[in-house]
Amino acid sequence: MRAMKLLLDESLPRGLKTLLSPHSVATVQEQGWAGMSNGELLRLAEEKFDVFLTADQNLEYQQNLAGYTLAIAVLVSRTTRLADLEPLIPKLLEVLPELRSGEVCRL
Repeated sequence: MRAMKLLLDESLPRGLKTLLSPHSVATVQEQGWAGMSNGELLRLAEEKFDVFLTADQNLEYQQNLAGYTLAIAVLVSRTTRLADLEPLIPKLLEVLPELRSGEVCRL
């Protein structure tokens, strides 16, 4: 499995980074992109990252994602607490290599 470049949305806990090895993971905050509109954020992200990880279940309905060169993985859980998201990580790691540009995967 090749290591991918992942970007964590600002709504996700930074603790997810350690659960996503061997992938290279950065947060929106670390990139200096906090508070940007989703469209602007995705345009910047597609230049540096393979996959954008978010908990925003409305993103795919608010943005036309087909034209982007990065995939979107939406983590669907009760809350965005690490304890609620952690059970989704094994499945995420399994599907990451199969994600394609502009594709939205809900987990």
